[in-house]
Amino acid sequence: MGYADVILPEFDHEMASTRSVLELVPDDRLDWKAGESFNTIGWNANHLAEIPGWVAGTLADTSFEIEGYQSPKLGSAAEIVALFDENVATARAALAQAKDEEMGAQWSLLQSGTPIIQMPRAGVIRSFVLNHLIHHRAHLIVYLRLNGVKVPGMYGPGGNG
Repeated sequence: MGYADVILPEFDHEMASTRSVLELVPDDRLDWKAGESFNTIGWNANHLAEIPGWVAGTLADTSFEIEGYQSPKLGSAAEIVALFDENVATARAALAQAKDEEMGAQWSLLQSGTPIIQMPRAGVIRSFVLNHLIHHRAHLIVYLRLNGVKVPGMYGPGGNG
């Protein structure tokens, strides 16, 4: 069983769960935040939409320069879901074509040319894509619940009940 065979079922599940949450984001609450030191609902939703977009680059290159990187700042849930869908489709295609022998290659996150994180590509997909996405999805779920939005369970029955 190859890398793609192992990662794609989990990827598909997490992306479907994340999409179901993004679809619930109310346009009139994008600027809401839980407190002064927290990011907004809109920032979290935009960040979730961008994270799958990191997959293709991780598999194509051995590093990414973060200096000057800008997250998207889309202004509606429909735009956010559209970006998410585009990034998920590109990521899934890249993962399906991933070569097993390249998944152990070292990958680096650079800041001004200096490595700040280094790990094998497979670790980047697991940590910086899947785990990172789940982390921010949890933030968004809490924010939505604080705004009275009912959220479905991600791993079985759940929601606000």
